[in-house]
Amino acid sequence: MAGFSPSQLKGKRLSFGRTLSEGVNAHLAIEKRLAVFTSGGDAQGMNAALRAIVRLALFHGMKAYAVYEGYQGLVDGGDFIKECDWSTVSNIIQCGGTVIGTARCKEFREREGRLKAAENLITRGINNLAIIGGDGSLTGASIFKEEWSGLVQELLESKRVTEEEAAICSYLNVVGLVGSIDNDMCGTDMTIGTDSALHRIIEAIDCLSSTASSHQRSFVLEVMGRHCGYLAQTAGIAGGADWVLIPENPPKPGWEDAMCKMITQHRAMGSRLSLVVIAEGAVDTENKPITSQHVQEVLSQLEHDTRITVLGHVQRGGKPSAYDRTIACRMGAAAALILTQAEGEIPPSMVAVQGNQIMQVPLMECVERTRAIDKAMQECDFERALDLRGKSFQKSMKIQKRLESCNDSPSSPVSDSKYRFAVMNIGAPAAGTNSAVRAFVRLMIYQGHTVFGITEGFDGLLRDGLHEMTWQEVNDWASAGGSNLGTNRTKPTPKTLPEIAAKFGEYKFQGLLVVGGFEAYESLIMLEEQREVYTAFRIPLLGIAATVSNNVPGTDYSLGCDTALNVIVSACDTLKQSAHASRKRVFVVEVMGGYCGYLATMSALGGGADAAYIFEEKFTINDIQRDAQYLLRKFKDGLERGVIIRNESCSENFGTEFISKLLAEEGNGLFIVRSNILGHLQQGDEPSPYDRILGIKYASHAVDFLIDQVTKNTNAKGQVRATSPESACILGIRGTEFKTVPFRELVPVTDFKHRIPKEQWWMSLRPLISVLAKHKEHSFMGEQ
Repeated sequence: MAGFSPSQLKGKRLSFGRTLSEGVNAHLAIEKRLAVFTSGGDAQGMNAALRAIVRLALFHGMKAYAVYEGYQGLVDGGDFIKECDWSTVSNIIQCGGTVIGTARCKEFREREGRLKAAENLITRGINNLAIIGGDGSLTGASIFKEEWSGLVQELLESKRVTEEEAAICSYLNVVGLVGSIDNDMCGTDMTIGTDSALHRIIEAIDCLSSTASSHQRSFVLEVMGRHCGYLAQTAGIAGGADWVLIPENPPKPGWEDAMCKMITQHRAMGSRLSLVVIAEGAVDTENKPITSQHVQEVLSQLEHDTRITVLGHVQRGGKPSAYDRTIACRMGAAAALILTQAEGEIPPSMVAVQGNQIMQVPLMECVERTRAIDKAMQECDFERALDLRGKSFQKSMKIQKRLESCNDSPSSPVSDSKYRFAVMNIGAPAAGTNSAVRAFVRLMIYQGHTVFGITEGFDGLLRDGLHEMTWQEVNDWASAGGSNLGTNRTKPTPKTLPEIAAKFGEYKFQGLLVVGGFEAYESLIMLEEQREVYTAFRIPLLGIAATVSNNVPGTDYSLGCDTALNVIVSACDTLKQSAHASRKRVFVVEVMGGYCGYLATMSALGGGADAAYIFEEKFTINDIQRDAQYLLRKFKDGLERGVIIRNESCSENFGTEFISKLLAEEGNGLFIVRSNILGHLQQGDEPSPYDRILGIKYASHAVDFLIDQVTKNTNAKGQVRATSPESACILGIRGTEFKTVPFRELVPVTDFKHRIPKEQWWMSLRPLISVLAKHKEHSFMGEQ
C-alpha cells in the first residue's frame, strides 16, 4: 500500500511541501476527483470545513463533488451527488448546521447499500472521500474503504461499471473530520461544533444566573452529552456551577446529601443562586440514569425554588463561533491537501486538533479508542473510561471539583505550608482576565495559601491598594469582562523600583502572578533583571498573557483574543448582510492588534474576508490596486459584497480611509466602499467560553508552577530566594502543550520596538486566506 503506514500516520503534523507549481503531476491532479459529505448530527462549523475542502481541492486541480443528505445521498446517487464550483460554497461560512444536509441511512449499513454507493462514486470517477461527522459516520467510511476492492470487483463482474472506470477507481482514499458538538472523539482535543455549543450553553448560564440571583432560585441545567460529559463539565467550570453530573464520573452513593451540603455552604457564604449542570447521559455508579427531575426533587428538600432548563437542540443551532470557523477552515484545508497530494492509496486517516496544531492520525485507532470508552461505561468500569478520555479531561475534572469546594480553610489541605502570593493585572482590558484571577484565588485557597489582590497594578501597590482575597469575593467573576482588580499600563521605572521592592518586602510576598499584556511582560522582565539589586524580587515571577492583540511572546494564545475575534467575525457577518441587501459593497474593517496582525489574519479566515493587511507582511500600493482588480473580477462574476480587514498599525501611510478611497477609485463605480473602525468594542463584551476556560487552565498551571518554585527555592531559614531563569517565566500554550518559558529565552526573540514576537505561528495561515478567497497568485503549502 502506498502512502503512510498506520505507525507513520500516528501524530503526524500536517505540513505539505509541494504545490502543483512545484512539480506535482498536474495531469493526475486534474484527473483526481473528491467527494465531501456531512453525516450524523449537524454541528456548527461544518460549512466552514466544507468550503475549505471544496476550494482547496479546486485550487489544486481536483474536481470536487458535494454529496447531499449524507450516506443516504451516497446510496441514492443521481442529483444527490453534484459537482461543485467556487460559488457553490460562497457565503456559507457563517451558516449554522450543514447546507448539504445530513441523514442517517439504514441501507448503507448493509453491503447492498454500500455496493450502490460504490457504483455511484465509480461511475463519476470519484475515489477520494472527505467525511465530516461523528464516530459512527467515520466508522462507516472506514468499513467502506476496507470493502472497496471487493465492491469494485463485484460491480465489474455484474457489468455495472466498466473496466476503465474500475481501473481509475481501484482504491478509495478516506479522510475524516470530526463534526460533533459533544467533543466525544478520542485523538483530537476539539471537534467541530463544540465551541459553538459551549457558546449557547454559557449564554444560557449567564441568563439563568441573573434571574436566579434576583429570586434566590436554584436551576438545574441539562445539556447534551449522552456518552460524553465534556459539555457539562466544561460549561460547569466556565459558568461557575455548584455541582456537575457527567456520565464518565458517576457520583458516589449518598451524592445527594453531599450536593445539598455544598449548596447550603455556598448559600451561607452569600451566594444568591445555585446551579447544577447535568449531562443528558449522567448515571450513578450502577449505571442508572440520573435525571434533571431527580436533581430538582433533591434540591426542593432544601426548600429552594428550583427550576429545570433543558437546552436541547438550541446547542446545535445558530452561527458557528470564531473558533469553530477558523479550526474548521484549517482542518478542511488539511483534509483536502492530504487527498490532493496522495500518491496512490493511503490508510484512512483523521484530521485532529492537538493543542494548537493540526495533526493527521489513524482513523480507526481513534474510533476504536472512543468505542472502548462506551464499552467501559456499559461495564461500569468508569475508572478505565476516564483513563481513556485522557489526562486533559481528568485534570479538568479535578479543577472543577476544587473550584466548587467552598472551604476557605480546607480540612485536608494539599500542601502543609502556607505561602503568600500576590496577583495583579497590567495592560489594557482583556476578556478572560477575571476568570483566570478567580480560579487562581480559589485554587490557592483550596491548597491553604493566601492571595493578595493588588488593585490598579503597580500604582495601586504603591498606594497600598491591596487586600487578602476571599473565596466568595470572586464568586461572580467568571462571566465578567475587563478587570475587576483594575488595570493600567504603568510599568516599573528606576524611580519606582525601590518603592515596589519595599512593598514586596513589607507584605512578604513569596510569589507573584501578573495577568496582562505586553506591559506585563516587560514589567516582569524588569523585576527579574533587578533581582541582583533587590532581594524582594527573588521570588517566583509568572506572567499569563491577557491581551486582544495576542502579541506576547511565549504563547500561541493570550486571554481575550478569542472574545475579540468573535466580536470582529460577528461584525463582518452583519456588514456582509448589509451588503447583501444593498448590493455591490466592499467594507474595509479596521481591527486592533497594535503591530500584531493576529486579529486581522484570524478574523479574515473566520469571516471569509477577501484580504487582510498586516504589519508583518509588507504591502505596497500595487498590492492594494491588485486587490481592487481582484474585486472587480469577482463583482463582474456576480459577487455582491467584499470585506477587507486592516490591522490598525499595518502601515503609517496606507490608512483605512486611504485604502477605502483607493479601492473606490479603482472600482470605477462598480462597487461602493465603506470603512468601519471597530475600536474598543473588541476589548469589551463578556468573555467567550474559550477565554473563560483558557483562563481557568492557565490559573491551574500557574498554581502548580508557583507552589513548586516556592518549595524548591525556600532555604533553611524559610526565606524564598529564587534566582534561576526557570523561576521567572511566561505561561502559555506552545504547540500541543501548556509550557512555562523563561523570560531570558524570550528576550532574544522579541521585537520590543513593535511589541511582537519575531516569529508567529499563525503567519503560515496567511496563504490559506488568499487561496480560499481565490487569489490565484498565491498557494497554500500547509501549516509549518
